[in-house]
Amino acid sequence: MPAATAKGVPLLVASNLAKRYGDVLLFEGVSLALNAGDRVGLVGPNGCGKTTLLRVLHGDEPADVGSIQRTPLDARVGYLPQVPTFAEDACVRDALAGPEAPSPDELAQRVEELATQLSRAEGAELARLEHAYAQAVDALARADELLPEHRLERVLAGLDLDHLDPDAPIAPLSGGEQTRLGLARLLLQRPDILLLDEPTNHLDIDGLEWLEGYLKVHHGAVLVVSHDRMFLDRTVTRILEMDPMAHAVRDYAGDYTEYTEAKERERASREQAYREQQERIARLESAVRGLEGQARKVEHETIHYHYRKIAKKVARQAVVRRKRIERMLSDEERVEKPRQTWQMKLEFVETPHCGQEVVWLDGIAKGYGERMLFADVQMLLRRGERVALVGPNGSGKTTLLRLITGEEEPTTGTVTLGTGVNWGYLAQGHDTLEPSLTPYETVRLAAPLDETDARRFLHLFLFAGDEVFQRIGNLSSGERARLALGTLVLGGCNLLLLDEPTNHLDIPSRERFEEALSNYEGTVLAVSHDRAFIAKQATSLWAIEDGAIHVYQDLDHWRSATARS
Repeated sequence: MPAATAKGVPLLVASNLAKRYGDVLLFEGVSLALNAGDRVGLVGPNGCGKTTLLRVLHGDEPADVGSIQRTPLDARVGYLPQVPTFAEDACVRDALAGPEAPSPDELAQRVEELATQLSRAEGAELARLEHAYAQAVDALARADELLPEHRLERVLAGLDLDHLDPDAPIAPLSGGEQTRLGLARLLLQRPDILLLDEPTNHLDIDGLEWLEGYLKVHHGAVLVVSHDRMFLDRTVTRILEMDPMAHAVRDYAGDYTEYTEAKERERASREQAYREQQERIARLESAVRGLEGQARKVEHETIHYHYRKIAKKVARQAVVRRKRIERMLSDEERVEKPRQTWQMKLEFVETPHCGQEVVWLDGIAKGYGERMLFADVQMLLRRGERVALVGPNGSGKTTLLRLITGEEEPTTGTVTLGTGVNWGYLAQGHDTLEPSLTPYETVRLAAPLDETDARRFLHLFLFAGDEVFQRIGNLSSGERARLALGTLVLGGCNLLLLDEPTNHLDIPSRERFEEALSNYEGTVLAVSHDRAFIAKQATSLWAIEDGAIHVYQDLDHWRSATARS
């Protein structure tokens, strides 16, 4: 391992960063350090500025205030945006090579040039060239590692891209394939600092576990934005929390679970301190009122000098205690009432009754041309079951949901819905939403709501003010996900068919969704790679494997079975 990336050595230090867009302040006073070997998770609700902070650290956007220092100055920073971009006519091979990867010959020439300059340099120039020469030699030593065939194959296989033709154009690839291709390009370049913006959104469970292993042995630092709680638990040892109310970043030691435990302790401590202060204030207020009442009574009932003097003394005590209350409520001593953050509220309406057998798949096969996804599928989904549908990307999980909804027809076999089944379908790309409509129009079409009820309902899903009148086509992925969930709530369904329901939801929204789903009385069949969601919700797993569907008790059962095979 090069000295510059020895574990614990600072690679990037940001000091006092601030960023705003117009009147909207995203963050201020942000200082952080990334050292070699650091694995850091960046969390916070959607829209709080996580992506902007990554872009500032990468240099794509300037900070309004503050500075960023890399050590060494030419430390390589790799950034994976949520939506990677490629040249219009690029092929897979071009994307994997990367636009800035110098060839070994170019690096060798650079080393020779610096060696020549070193032989004639003196003083400060000598020190500068020695540093540059050491970096050039290090880059040349690693040049042979940039794209060796075994590393290329390992990365592509791990990200489920080994089926791609290197000369195939990128443009026709799906959004998920392009995201994974961007991640592969970044990992193959082996930068010193990895800045990853939601890298897990388009990975199946095998891909997630592969990426977790890869990041554990990465030679530099990692800062990752992710809403995948299990991924954070398995990869990071620090959490940076972006607080949209304070516009600040706080640093917590440990993985995501340890962070949530620390936050819970903080919350309990703040609530206890606030309660204790309110109790002290109430006691002081009561004592002050008693003293003031006593003093007034004496003054009104006697003209005796001695008693009036006592009354004045009592009144002075009341003044002293009143000032103590004022000090307690001053900026220095006051304990603020714990803030209640605005979170998505989700509650399914009453679930209509249906028969015991909800979906029966009888001899189902589905293929496209010569490619068969699965065949001879015999499955029964019973009332009240919560099944997680898992399998590699492209194995046919979404297709199976579409067969149940009738959007597609099986090649052979029949799909039968039970008596009284009313299904609701949450599509992965939320393409059940009409882009030209607004959230307000969408919910009023979904249910007979008047204007007040429609706006009140949308407010539960974090749409406020004029946001309800934005075109759906202009909404973010997270906003569309919330709206799609809202339309399901209005539907009164007793069968939910969910395709990646937690994708694009931040962690608080995922937890609210899970809480609501726990109270849902209907049947659920959900495609998901969110292992925390599966562990909390699924009563069993259907795994698409080698053209068949197998049933497992849970993730551990599935993993142990596939490991044996």
